[in-house]
Parts: sequence; C-alpha cells; structure tokens
Amino acid sequence: MASTIAPVDRDADEVRRRAAQQEKNPPKQSLIERMRARYEWLDHLVRAATRYTERHGDHYAAAITFFSVLSMVPLLMIAFAIAGYVLFFNPALLDELRAAITENVPPSLADTINPIIDQAISQRGAVGFVGLLAALYSGIGWMSNLREALSEQWAQVPEEPPMLKRLLFDLLSLLGLGVALVGSFAITGLASGFAAALLELLGLAEQGWAVFLLRLLGLVLGLVANWLIFLWVIARLPRKHATLRSSAKAALFGAVGFEVLKQVMTFYLAAVTTSPSGAVFGSLLGLLVFTFFASRFILFVTAWAATAKENEQEDPAPVPGPAVIRTEVAVRSGPTPTATAALLGTGLLAGVLGTRAFRRR
Repeated sequence: MASTIAPVDRDADEVRRRAAQQEKNPPKQSLIERMRARYEWLDHLVRAATRYTERHGDHYAAAITFFSVLSMVPLLMIAFAIAGYVLFFNPALLDELRAAITENVPPSLADTINPIIDQAISQRGAVGFVGLLAALYSGIGWMSNLREALSEQWAQVPEEPPMLKRLLFDLLSLLGLGVALVGSFAITGLASGFAAALLELLGLAEQGWAVFLLRLLGLVLGLVANWLIFLWVIARLPRKHATLRSSAKAALFGAVGFEVLKQVMTFYLAAVTTSPSGAVFGSLLGLLVFTFFASRFILFVTAWAATAKENEQEDPAPVPGPAVIRTEVAVRSGPTPTATAALLGTGLLAGVLGTRAFRRR
C-alpha cells in the first residue's frame, strides 16, 4: 500500500484556460453596454437605478407616502383648532361665517353645520392637543422612514442607536427640515415681493420685459431654495452624514427635477379634477400620487449621489480559497517490483550455493 499527497490545481488550470479563451474571444456586448461605455452620464444613471432597485427604493417610498398621508389628519385637526381660536376671539368673523352658511346652503344643512362649528370652537383645546400629539407621532415616523431610506441608498449600515436617542434625533431633524422649508419659501416670497415693489416704484410694473425678468427671478430663487433643501436632505438626513461637496451636484439635479415634477403634477391634477368623481377624490389621489413620486425622486437622487465616482467604494479583492489537498491511496495485492526482484535474486543465489555444495560431496 502506498500513499501520496499532492495539491490539486485542476480548478486553477480551468480558470486560467477560460480567461485565456475570453481574451481571445471576448463576449459580444449589448447595445446598452456599448452606450454605457461611451456615455458616462448614462452609465451613472444606470448605476443609480440599480442602486435604487437593489436598496428597495419603492418600498421605502411607499412607507414615506403612508406616513405623509397619515400626518394630514392631525394637521387638519390643528388647523381646525387654530380656526376655532380665531373664531372665538373674533365674534364678528364668526357671525359672518354663520350668515354665509345660512344664505348659501339649505336650511336643514345650515342647522347641521352651525352646531358643528360651535362644537369645534368649544373643543378647540382638546382637538388641538390631540392633533399635536398625533402630528408628532406621524411626523417622527415619517422622518424615521425617510432617514432609514436615505441611509439605505448610501449603503450605510450604521449601528442602531437607542430608541430614545433615535426619537430625539428624528424629532430634531423633523424640526430642522420644517425650519428649512419655511425659511426657503419665506426668502423666495420676500425676494419676489421686494422685486415687485421695486418695479412698482420704478414705474416698470406694466413693462413686459420687466415682468419677464421678475418671473425669471422667482424661478431662479425657487431653484436655489430647492437646491439648499435637497442638499440638506441628501447630505445631512442619513444616519451617517455625507459630505456637502459630493452632494452638491445631486442637489442641483434634484432641484431642477423637482420643478419639472411639480409642473407635471399640476397638469395631472387639472386633468383628474375635470370629471365629477375627480372633483371629489381628485385632490386626495393627486396628493397620494405626488407624494409617492416625490419620495421616489428624492431617493433616486440620493442613489445618484451615492453612485458618483468619488463616492463609490471599490469591492475588496476576493480572498483565494485554501489549497485543496487530496490523499491518494494505492493498494496492490502482491509484492512490489522491488521486492519481487529481491526475492528472485535471493532464490537464484541460494540455488547456486546449493549446487556447489552438492558437487563437493
């Protein structure tokens, strides 16, 4: 029985053979692969779409849409509470509202609406308090889903913070986003109003070119405001902050695309609300569609930023597997050739010696 140990390199030889064959006969590229190799922007879009799909962008967008619609109910409750306080401290306005209701609706319906208004005014404190609590719950849930979705697009695997710490940070992020939105729209409105007042002062309010420049200024200010908001959302809302420099181009892409999305949704709502059923449900459906597509667009822009050349992480080189050692055992039923030769030699020698001893006798 004999045993030999030798490394088996057949797999390595097969890999080298296939690599050499591919170098001689490279596989034919498809049209999209050739276009990606030719146009860098197209390759970037494909990488972003792949990242968005692999990181469950649509699922996160659906969750963000759910919490966005859910938050509308407590916001309406807060709005009713505010209206109740306004009407309570302004009896003249309350009397005008009741008179308008009485004149424009049937008497039976007026008798139903006026008690509802009185009840809303009397329970304004409770409605506002419950609405505020519900708004905080839905708002924190919305922000938590948004931050998780953005972190997923950046391929981040951050450590899960404690629940209280996470809720506190999500609440601060929600307040920060609200302040940023209000500030950006306020700056845009004040700048446009100042420009309109300046045109009135200079006597150019009726000039067509001046009105065109004013609208152009409003558009530019809106893009700047959207750019700042997208920059903050992409770079600062993920669990691990990204650099502002790497998110600047994506924020510009998001600002322009968001303006296009708003214009498209404006035409969509105008088309939906023309029918009788659309007049009833069109606003709600429009809100759902706009929120869903806006959420998808924000996540896609984040994926576009994450797949930029300066942000992509190279995959680590694969570690070669351990050497495979096999033990070969050969079993033979008889003496080996060496032993056979030795036995024959010994027998031959014994025969010669025996013959000589016999002759001497």
